[in-house]
Amino acid sequence: MSKVKMTATVVSQEALTDDIFSMWIQAGEIASQAVPGQFISVYTKDSGKLLPRPISLCQVDREQGRLRIVYRVVGAGTKEFAGYQAGDDVEILGPLGNGFPLERAAGKRAMLIGGGIGIPPMIELARQLDCEKTAVFGYRDVLFLTEDVAPYAEVYVATEDGSAGTKGNVLDAIREQGLSADVIYACGPTPMLRALKAYAMEQGIECWLSLEEKMACGIGACLACVCQSKDVDEHSHVHNKRICKDGPVFLAQEVEL
Repeated sequence: MSKVKMTATVVSQEALTDDIFSMWIQAGEIASQAVPGQFISVYTKDSGKLLPRPISLCQVDREQGRLRIVYRVVGAGTKEFAGYQAGDDVEILGPLGNGFPLERAAGKRAMLIGGGIGIPPMIELARQLDCEKTAVFGYRDVLFLTEDVAPYAEVYVATEDGSAGTKGNVLDAIREQGLSADVIYACGPTPMLRALKAYAMEQGIECWLSLEEKMACGIGACLACVCQSKDVDEHSHVHNKRICKDGPVFLAQEVEL
């Protein structure tokens, strides 16, 4: 799999909530290679901001040569992206990172767990996993992407304010609904992943985590996005793994959270 830096074209963009946007991009060279759990780096047009923004892939349409990214506006870069319209150019690099190991769920029951902006990668994963599966999504309050995953998995939700589904977090929903699985795939904030790692170990469930981290280069050279690991990294010679290159998906036991 080779990384491609290219000028892609925005196909469409819509707001899913006040601060979360969905953008389809025409990028055939990247779409032909991308797998669930990978990400792209998106460059701003501001020459004063050299570093791109890493954004996970929500959907991959290989037939049309398109990628879908769903992202939250948190700063100047993502605010710029939110203003893009159909026909605009966008500079991207990808596909980056290692995706989810789909083969680990073959013939098993999978649980796909997403929290906040960790929900988007679960959509393409649900589309491509050929097994029995449920999805558990955690939100602050406003729901998004539940309808996108519903055709592929039974969906359960948790909200912090109790406005929909279980009041609490994804683990509260799992326990309230009596859900179980042989394999867990998860993406979301570190406290959620830490709790899921403990839960999976306690239940004896294989667990794969996609770590969220601010990345700089996106290709493993700058060591800005390391996480603690049990193994010694051959690049830095310490107990670190580079989330952008070695991950972002790791077997839960491989990383310290």
